[in-house]
Amino acid sequence: MIEIHDLGFSYGSKNVLDHISMTLEPGKIYGLLGENGVGKTTLLTLLCGLKKPQRGTILTDGVAPWMRTPAFLEEICYLPDEVAPLPTTASKWAAAEGRFRPNYDAQKFAAIIAEFETDPSQKMNTMSAGQLKKCYIAFALAAGTRYLLMDEPTNGLDIPSKAQFRAALMKYTREDSTIVISTHQVRDLENIIDPIVILDRCDVLLNASVDLIGEKLYFDYGRELHEDSLYSEQLPGGFIQVRPNTSGKLSKVNVEALFNAAHSNKELIKAIFSHE
Repeated sequence: MIEIHDLGFSYGSKNVLDHISMTLEPGKIYGLLGENGVGKTTLLTLLCGLKKPQRGTILTDGVAPWMRTPAFLEEICYLPDEVAPLPTTASKWAAAEGRFRPNYDAQKFAAIIAEFETDPSQKMNTMSAGQLKKCYIAFALAAGTRYLLMDEPTNGLDIPSKAQFRAALMKYTREDSTIVISTHQVRDLENIIDPIVILDRCDVLLNASVDLIGEKLYFDYGRELHEDSLYSEQLPGGFIQVRPNTSGKLSKVNVEALFNAAHSNKELIKAIFSHE
């Protein structure tokens, strides 16, 4: 379990994260959403220990990530947005990296690479951006770590590859893993991320499960505009609207509309979910 308490981090005089508190639990795939510059990547690098909190604490199973203990590093895998085109083959690179992961499964890596339709014998610095990204994703999924942090994993992937990624994520990750995925491409991942965390400038607008969001908000797909809508957008044949759920009816959560509603009604969204 990851416990974040009163976390703060700044770049010079610019506050990026301030008084951030949340708990990230095993067996869940967290979608980390937010506008550019709100600190999503900074949070991920703090979680994996590449940065040290300036204020507050992060504890992963009781250990501070920035201490970078061997036991901690064996159980965490961080996939950055930009990956290095190394002058070696994917299979050799994965084998070398896998030595530091006790639960790394070379057969699983080979299976994922095959499903990604990528040649592991090809040198990584000769691959396309999409092929290279899939090599890193395959290793991250085969590493077998309890904690998996991914920053914009679908960037650079074409439409078929995004579908392959979603299928592999659901098929090859451990049931007890804590997975955090930062993304702008919410439509790529909206059917697999749960809970959803929305960061704002130095704040958390929302940290809730999809079920709870469905209880509190109603996503209306109809032709009539409602006065109580927190957000509305015209679609072919009608509108998608986000409204307070006063009827108790359930609806399909639209993550993109949720994100826009949260940013248009920050204090109201926080108030709606503040007691949960």
